[in-house]
Amino acid sequence: MNRKGATQAQLNTQKLVTFQLGVDLFAADVLSVERVLRYTPPNTVPDVPKWIEGVLEHRGKIMPVVDLRKRIELPEFEITPETRILVLTTPDGLVGGVVDAVHEVAMVPADAVSAPPKLFRGVAADFVKGIARLRDQLIVVLDVERVLASTDRIALEQFMQAMNAQELAGRG
Repeated sequence: MNRKGATQAQLNTQKLVTFQLGVDLFAADVLSVERVLRYTPPNTVPDVPKWIEGVLEHRGKIMPVVDLRKRIELPEFEITPETRILVLTTPDGLVGGVVDAVHEVAMVPADAVSAPPKLFRGVAADFVKGIARLRDQLIVVLDVERVLASTDRIALEQFMQAMNAQELAGRG
C-alpha cells in the first residue's frame, strides 16, 4: 500500500457510472456524475438544438437537459420508469443527460479502457473518450465535458440569461 492507504490495484482502476442508451452500454467517469435523478420532463426552451430537451432546476440553479440519444445520433426512445437524468459536471456547469437506465458504478482496470478507434469521425470522435471492457461487454466511455459544444452552450446561455433577467424582473 502507498502512504494514502490505496493499493496499486486501486490506483490502476477507473470508476465508471454505467448506463444504457437503447441496447448499448455507455459510461461516464464517476467524478463527472454529481447524481442520478428520476426523470422529470424539463421545461422546454425555444430555438435550441433538437437534442436539448429543455431546462430543470437543480439545487436552486437552472441546468440544461440534453437527450443523450439525440446528442450522439441514436434513434429516439420512449420514457419509461427506468429513464433517468444524470447530473453531469462540466467546466461550464451542470448539465442533465437523459438516459434509458443507470446500472452501476463499476471499477474498471485502467488497462481495460482503450482509446477509441481512429476510424471514429464526427459525433463519435467528439464524444467518445474510450472503450472499456467490463466483464464480457464493451462499454463506450463518453467525454461528458464535450456533451455541449461551445456554440450550442453559448446559445443556451444567452437564453438562460434572458430567462433569469425576466425572473428577477418578476420578483422586483
